[in-house]
Amino acid sequence: MRLDNDKKSQNVEDRRGQRYSGRAGKGKISVVGFIVLLIGAYYGVDLSGIVGVGSQSNYQSQSINQRYSEEEQSLDTLARKVLYTTERIWGRFFQGNGMIYHEPTLVLYQGLTQTACGVGQSVMGPFYCPVDQKIYLDLSFYEDMKYQLKASGDFAFAYVIAHEVGHHVQQQLGITQKTQSAQRSARNKVDANKISVSVELQADCFAGVWGHEIQKEGKLDAGDVEEAFLAAEAVGDDRLQQQSKGRVIPDSFTHGTSKQRLQWFRKGLQAGDPNVCQI
Repeated sequence: MRLDNDKKSQNVEDRRGQRYSGRAGKGKISVVGFIVLLIGAYYGVDLSGIVGVGSQSNYQSQSINQRYSEEEQSLDTLARKVLYTTERIWGRFFQGNGMIYHEPTLVLYQGLTQTACGVGQSVMGPFYCPVDQKIYLDLSFYEDMKYQLKASGDFAFAYVIAHEVGHHVQQQLGITQKTQSAQRSARNKVDANKISVSVELQADCFAGVWGHEIQKEGKLDAGDVEEAFLAAEAVGDDRLQQQSKGRVIPDSFTHGTSKQRLQWFRKGLQAGDPNVCQI
């Protein structure tokens, strides 16, 4: 990716110098939300953009001095610049449709951190909390992508951030609230999971819309799109389940298959129009 001329977003909260200790307290979380949290943690992917729950904990933070590697500093810069491009692109779309885009905050942390959706842990992967409208990212996820998911590269990492921003776009458009209501009314876990899959695939499509604009601006190098394709496929429920459990359980899918995730990302990438992402 060629983001040298792009600014760094100012909507970043750096908690990497903090360490948390203590025990989690009881928070308000639905059964469906708890299932999503467990699945996200188990497979090493995001919490899901639909876990809109409040939580309390008695975790306490302690600031420490820390030096970062050259790679982490580069990832820090990349994350901030990618976030800035999403602010610019989605801000333009919202303005063009008579709306105001309220930008999310990116929280950089290490290990675990407090969120309005509960205690976030790096094992969950990047995630968005609609309650505080923040994206939580442990930069070590780049290493997980490279060695565990076999999907690496700047644009692949940028796709992950754009996907989480896609959940924020859902929240801004009122989609999150509607899907949460639909989940609460679901007859069973299987139906609730299907709703979760739809939400995740739409976020992939929104990430594709962002990618379309980045490509149109000439910011991609040869092979960048293929990196994102590999990343989308790598986080499919079927592939993750096969790798971790040796079998696939379709009724438990919450994010969609590798084929679906790639299909919806491509859909947004080719059209460049959020309207094609309707669920």
